[in-house]
Amino acid sequence: MKLHCVNASIGIVILVMFTACRRDMFNQPRSKPLGESDFFLDGASSRPIPPHTVARGFLDEDEAYYEGMIGTNLVTEFPFAVTRRVLERGRERFDIYCAVCHGPTGEGNGMIVQRGFPAPPSYHIDRLRQAPAGHFFDVITRGYGVMYPYASRVEPADRWAIAAYIRALQMSHHATLADVPAGQLAKLEGPP
Repeated sequence: MKLHCVNASIGIVILVMFTACRRDMFNQPRSKPLGESDFFLDGASSRPIPPHTVARGFLDEDEAYYEGMIGTNLVTEFPFAVTRRVLERGRERFDIYCAVCHGPTGEGNGMIVQRGFPAPPSYHIDRLRQAPAGHFFDVITRGYGVMYPYASRVEPADRWAIAAYIRALQMSHHATLADVPAGQLAKLEGPP
């Protein structure tokens, strides 16, 4: 009786194994992406991409925001409101990516420069103080001189935040007591 049950079990297992194994399931019709096909009228197996299709994550319609330029002209103003939060983010990103060469105050005397790397120009020279805001975004994006591009490392929002922080560094470096609002001046002078 036991032998009969074992044979029946083996028979069921073999039957189940071979019922799903048909050659037409193994050899299904398919097309190679760049191969020929007689299914479509144009003879190609791949379909053309519909016009105006944008890959996910690449919708960069705002030229000023994503390029720092409008046509061939650098953007002169920031494409968004510069807030305290933007400046704080810019300081964080500046400390991570820029301060090693440009120094914490933008003088061009970072730790890498102190170890022999060519010094970048100070952000406080007239040429850079008068440069449009898009100039800093463009240099971060594409690089300049020995500075390599940071477009793949720093996203556009952070590049703008860094540019805003550079502007804040420039303004603070050349600020005088006359630039301080009257209500804030007492805080700076402190108790007599």
